[in-house]
Amino acid sequence: MKSISVNDENAINLASDVILGGGVIVYPTDTLYGLGVDARNKSAINKLNGIKRREAPISVITWSIETLYSWSTVNHNKLEKAKKVLKEANTIIVPIKNTIVHNSILAEDGSLGIRMPHHHFPINLCKNLGFPVTTTSVNRSGKNSLNDPELISDEFSKDIDLLIDAGKMPESKGSSIYKLVNSQLTLIR
Repeated sequence: MKSISVNDENAINLASDVILGGGVIVYPTDTLYGLGVDARNKSAINKLNGIKRREAPISVITWSIETLYSWSTVNHNKLEKAKKVLKEANTIIVPIKNTIVHNSILAEDGSLGIRMPHHHFPINLCKNLGFPVTTTSVNRSGKNSLNDPELISDEFSKDIDLLIDAGKMPESKGSSIYKLVNSQLTLIR
């Protein structure tokens, strides 16, 4: 596993190359370190599920509200409440168009968790790539999330291609998750 500082001028390009090549990265967000792969690539998603030791819907990063609008099947007026929640760095689950991500990361109802973290790295990475990257905590299913690059490296060095190091992050439970149903947002977690 290769590691590079989040502040290195080559970090975005290196992470983009790994993602485009079907690899797995660990990157910082505003709450936790995240595991990232190309959300459209079934093989990369299978690797991620193998690392997590589970198969479940996986959220993705968006880089703008306009991008959310272009992905969702919901009328923009009905997304107004979701827009406010998303800007507060929460995750929202909304119905999306069929071609945005691989269907293996969608919920059974065709919805997808979308997040816009308050951290420059994932926003700039996805903006650079022009497509969504997964965002899920760095842990095995049922275990605590890891927020220390040293512990991440110890546990996942054989599974991950690149670690974007932003130093040890404070303990966090991650973002709150809301689901949009009939124009109403419901808190899930």
